[in-house]
Amino acid sequence: MSYWRWIVTDIMSLARDRAIALTLFGGVLFYAVLYPLPYIHDVATEQSVAVVDLDNSSLSRQMIRYADASPQVKVVARAGSVDEARAMIDRNQAKGLLVIPAGFRHDLLRGQQVTLSFAGDASYFLIYSAIVQGLTTAGLDVGSQLQLQGLLANGTLPAAAARQVAPVALNEVAVFNQGLGYPAYVIPGLFLLILHQTLFIGMGILGAGQWRQPGYWQQFSPLTTVCLRMASFTLVYTFLSAFYIGWCYDYYDVGRQASLGQVLLLMLPFLLATAAAGMAFSTLFVRRDLPTQVMLLSSMPILFVAGFVWPLSIIPEPLVWLSQWVPAVPGMMAMLQLNQMGASWSQVLPLWLQLWGLCGLYLLLAVWGVRRRRQALAAQLAERSGKH
Repeated sequence: MSYWRWIVTDIMSLARDRAIALTLFGGVLFYAVLYPLPYIHDVATEQSVAVVDLDNSSLSRQMIRYADASPQVKVVARAGSVDEARAMIDRNQAKGLLVIPAGFRHDLLRGQQVTLSFAGDASYFLIYSAIVQGLTTAGLDVGSQLQLQGLLANGTLPAAAARQVAPVALNEVAVFNQGLGYPAYVIPGLFLLILHQTLFIGMGILGAGQWRQPGYWQQFSPLTTVCLRMASFTLVYTFLSAFYIGWCYDYYDVGRQASLGQVLLLMLPFLLATAAAGMAFSTLFVRRDLPTQVMLLSSMPILFVAGFVWPLSIIPEPLVWLSQWVPAVPGMMAMLQLNQMGASWSQVLPLWLQLWGLCGLYLLLAVWGVRRRRQALAAQLAERSGKH
């Protein structure tokens, strides 16, 4: 059997196996729609906020009106205490709260500093950020209006008073997530994770079914077998990656900063490292159902330790260190920096070299695992022939 014949046979084995075909092709297509669908037109605006007004003055009511007029915030309830407002957040009746302290109007009119208290559900960063931004803007607007009235009352000309109140005009421009929504924030890293996990599952199911019986996987040496299987899966996932990074990015309007050559140069070690790790992973199983269960349980931890959904600074260092041995993590970090944040190639070079290092490491582990599976199968066949 030639090398190309072996690769074609391997790819045909993927297509004929319903479980693998459903995971590789059906799963990639299904998740391309399932994950982004709830967030296609979702921007964090009009987040529900409960207000605790302990001052109950004309100025505190003005503050509430300003907050409700903010595009990021919508005042949905007035609470009598902080505990009542927190209970509303726990019941998902509100996403955040605003506490206006007693003496709010009195202290502002006397020129004293006043502290407004914000709180919110930080489980969703964009929602929490929208609440804080909206309430902060409303508080600054109230303070500016009061300061402007004081300057005008003292005889300052309106134009000069406006310049004193706001000497610098702030023009906010989102650099990396211009739409301020979830698709451009989550999709780029999530799609790479889907490719990583489905490749692992497909290799695991295929290997678990083959290690138990003789077959074409024994035609060549363990090293050649590993390289050929990596080649067959990499070939298949080249097209699936092009579908995600090409068509899906355009459809969901995900920004791209890197050139096509840079993306291809990054995807090559990512796919090879993932295929090598998936091959090593597959040698751990002889039951076809276990790879899917293991990878599904690991998906969310991998997503969080990647650093774009949850800050790495609040993740335990041992977990961050362990995550660097998973090809998806440096792959996602490099892709986000290069393609979404416009980093130069020299800035992602350490992550690119890390992917090649993982490829070499898992290649050696995969060769050892295949050799071990062959020895185990030979021992089982010898035992069966001895019994007969």
